[in-house]
Amino acid sequence: MKENSLRSGMSVRQRQLIFAVLAGCFILGILVWGTTMPESAYAVDYGQKNLVPSAAHPFGTDYMGRDMLLRSVKGMSISLQIGIAAAFVSSCIALLLGTLSAAFGGKVDQFVLWLVDLCMGIPHILLILMISVMMGGGVMGVSIGVIVTHWPRLTRIIRAEVMQLRAQPYILAARQYGYSWVTVARQHFVPHVLPQYIIGLVLLFPHAIMHEAGISFLGYGLPLDMPAIGIILSESMRYLALGMWWLAFFPGFLLLLIVLIFDRLGAALRDLFDPQSGQE
Repeated sequence: MKENSLRSGMSVRQRQLIFAVLAGCFILGILVWGTTMPESAYAVDYGQKNLVPSAAHPFGTDYMGRDMLLRSVKGMSISLQIGIAAAFVSSCIALLLGTLSAAFGGKVDQFVLWLVDLCMGIPHILLILMISVMMGGGVMGVSIGVIVTHWPRLTRIIRAEVMQLRAQPYILAARQYGYSWVTVARQHFVPHVLPQYIIGLVLLFPHAIMHEAGISFLGYGLPLDMPAIGIILSESMRYLALGMWWLAFFPGFLLLLIVLIFDRLGAALRDLFDPQSGQE
């Protein structure tokens, strides 16, 4: 009975590993394909405008004859670049603040918790919108907005993990031997919370991508000359009443697919890092 349970658990972890590898390859493929794609690939061609999805154009073409598959992949790669970069910086802020808050405690902990409550007290999309407008929009404005708003939840998780760890005997012994909190944090706290940090980082990606697309859709994000997913969806709204459903459906489906893959990838990594959950 125990052997069957172990085999079942190992098979679950193997499936999660296979999914993680395939998901990573798919996302990397979209990113590389879009990044290396020249502008001529989705250039204007009025002779091909308003074509329904077909073998030649799987996502159809828009009102200017641009191939929607290539344009969507290009836009998705832009959203991925912004989302991944912003989520990484935001997660580093969360790692730093969460570790310092739990390690030093006192006024440092109170200040960090005050910052967390302050950021979480305002809806993400509204705060990103305010920051993006204040920074003049564009890639920099959206990126700073995402960075500033996406660290609080991960900070709380890391703080809770470190708070439990600091009461362990070997941490107390290290402090008795004269090691500073900075040294203890570097040698013990950060390696301990690294799995939670990686999972939190992966789960930040879909939030960052969705919020970037949402701000661009509202017209306060990326410039209109960039083929970002939010801009593509915003442009398509004017043509839905004319029956050109594919202009919104396929880019929206690609965005949803990427977000779901990231979410499932985070769950798979959690199972891989936690043997007990991987065997359940």
